Amino acid sequence: MAPAKPEVIQKQHRDAESQLHVIIVGAGLGGLGAAISTLLAGHTVTVLESALQIAEVGAGIQCLPNSSRVLIAWGMEKTLSEQATRPKQCNMLGWKGEQISYMDFHEYEEETGTPFWDFHRASLHMSLLDRAVELGAKIETDARVVDIEYIYSPENSSTQAIAVLANGGRRSADLVVGADGINSKCREILLGKPDPPILTGDLAYRLLLKTEDMLKDEDLKSFVEDPQVNYWLGPDAHAVNYVLRGGKLFNMVLLVPDDMPAGANTLAGNVDEMRALYKDWDPRIPKLLALCESVYKWRLCIRPGLDPTWSHENGAFTILGDAAHATLPYLASGAGMSLEDGHVLGLCLGRLNGKADAAKKEALDVYERCRRERTERVVSRGNYQQHLYHVHDGAERDERDRLLKKFGSFNGKGKINEGEFQNLGLKEETDPLPWRWGGVGKWLLTYDCEVDVARRWGEMERERTGDKKGKRGSIGSEEAVRAVL
Repeated sequence: MAPAKPEVIQKQHRDAESQLHVIIVGAGLGGLGAAISTLLAGHTVTVLESALQIAEVGAGIQCLPNSSRVLIAWGMEKTLSEQATRPKQCNMLGWKGEQISYMDFHEYEEETGTPFWDFHRASLHMSLLDRAVELGAKIETDARVVDIEYIYSPENSSTQAIAVLANGGRRSADLVVGADGINSKCREILLGKPDPPILTGDLAYRLLLKTEDMLKDEDLKSFVEDPQVNYWLGPDAHAVNYVLRGGKLFNMVLLVPDDMPAGANTLAGNVDEMRALYKDWDPRIPKLLALCESVYKWRLCIRPGLDPTWSHENGAFTILGDAAHATLPYLASGAGMSLEDGHVLGLCLGRLNGKADAAKKEALDVYERCRRERTERVVSRGNYQQHLYHVHDGAERDERDRLLKKFGSFNGKGKINEGEFQNLGLKEETDPLPWRWGGVGKWLLTYDCEVDVARRWGEMERERTGDKKGKRGSIGSEEAVRAVL
């Protein structure tokens, strides 16, 4: 039976003794998500954004069912469903254009209870901003945080965190949340040392095309008229595309070896150079790239798990999203993990009964228990997809494609148990199309933040009372996450 559709969370009302003031550093997707969830939990929120203004930036973004579940719980279904594209399926293609396998997104939507949504990133970002402001968030721009200081109050056993700004300003809060992205200053403040992201050897060309030009070409118009997500897999590179904004825009991402100079993260790309990299691929790709007039390229980096902890020992400072666990985009889960982080943090803060350090530390402990292992698995699988998508022609490619086809034989048969895979000589989590049940769909797509927080909170309370059954367990499987039910 598919999970129930998530209930829309109603805003809690708190008295002054249990209401935290939370500062969130960064107004990206994760920061605004954390603001929404924290406001719904009844606390007050100020978002500090370093940019002079929050502008519409970015290209396409995929939201898997675990992500749309969070957005629906925040009361955003009507707004976002009007802005989203709901692709029929995902196709895995060889670099010459032959179809290898596919995944029916509508089938999986029925099984998970929530949809696959594709957005222009700016549409999702602005909707989150509007929802946060609607709930009472204060947004302060041109507010770059350069340090965090602390003031302890013995009267109420609570620590205030002070966000120190580059312009000399100081903002105090019961909790500061660092959501300042992959080049996070907050992460370095928490660690007390420089900690640059790790290079992955890949970069992304990101481009948006006007579909009116595509509709004039018989070879391209089906991309617009029948919206699907397409992945072309080739030696050392791959390409992804899908429709945005009601069919008006076509998002395309080209993933290739990194040739950017040291220190650069984003640069204007050379269109002719980009076209040359794909000149021998499926003829439709050069046709699409011929419609591109300008392009930017983005260096792809990761951040492995932050040890020993995501939070300061006093319970007044923590981090989330790319600041904690930036991943390659190859699992389409970077934004989703940030949204889940923000939601789980708000749910944990919603269980607080006071402002004492001990209470805040318990909430942050549960938050990290819910998030650490899951996000580390996402980073790891993203790295594995990098390898799978970029193998050269030969025996390894043939084996990858054999697995894609073999796991594809389960299309249309609903949720598959491990025994059925074993009967065909297959092993769970080895499907190169990662979102299917034979990949990591069972633990990635079905995740429920509310259920995990309830389970982990109960686990912590049992540990505190000496109940050995409270021992931590794996959070990987859907069955474990839903055990609380």
